[in-house]
Amino acid sequence: MKIALIQLNIEWESKKTNYEKAESFAKKAAEEKCDVIVFPEMFNTGFSMNVPAIAEDDNGETNSVLSEIAKKYSIYLIAGFPVKKQDEEKGRNIAGVYDRRGIRIAAYTKIHPFSFSGEDKYYIAGSDTVIFDIDGIPSSIFICYDLRFPEVFRKVAKNVQATFVIANWPASRKEHWEILLKARAIENQCFVIGVNRTGTDGNGIHYSGASHIFDPSGNDILCGNDKEEFLLGEINPSEAIEIRSRFPFLKDMRI
Repeated sequence: MKIALIQLNIEWESKKTNYEKAESFAKKAAEEKCDVIVFPEMFNTGFSMNVPAIAEDDNGETNSVLSEIAKKYSIYLIAGFPVKKQDEEKGRNIAGVYDRRGIRIAAYTKIHPFSFSGEDKYYIAGSDTVIFDIDGIPSSIFICYDLRFPEVFRKVAKNVQATFVIANWPASRKEHWEILLKARAIENQCFVIGVNRTGTDGNGIHYSGASHIFDPSGNDILCGNDKEEFLLGEINPSEAIEIRSRFPFLKDMRI
């Protein structure tokens, strides 16, 4: 499976600019014959708490734009964006997953809002994990701060071969980002694909990219720098099956 990891320098609360960037990268991914393209958390606005201004209906403009991009380039697409349902007071920080036909096959709400920055005051905490297939490869996804909570990764571990983590993870804690991605790969014996933004957001917080793919043994098979860039990685999900067969640690889990 060929994966395009997009280290987007997100334009603060400027959806049109970020849509244009996304389509440009999707075009390149299609030319490289990628199976899936992955954008960071809140790719269309940056990590903003301005819910009234940026959050849309679940089936709003951003959902439509991502669906059309996936369909146009016949590619699986994963991206984070804020939504707000009419019957809820707060927004939701979600990750949408789209298939090659542009159909949204999964929507995950971030289970752990980042209370350190006040995200929990503006966004609802999700309650459920998701599992979806990418061309028959069972996968799951989490968002940023979720990475610090290994129990949610354990919940899906036996049923997936690849786990995606999309983020706006600050440069000041880059080492934690990299160590935790590696740990989640080793302890769950699956590929972990972490996609982080770059640049500086509207609050002056700097992001260092450092997107990675770790294999089920914790080997770092792809690493990004601190610039906006297109990263191309390739994984063989059968490696997860093979390592679990040789070292069947997951069968001993006690939750």
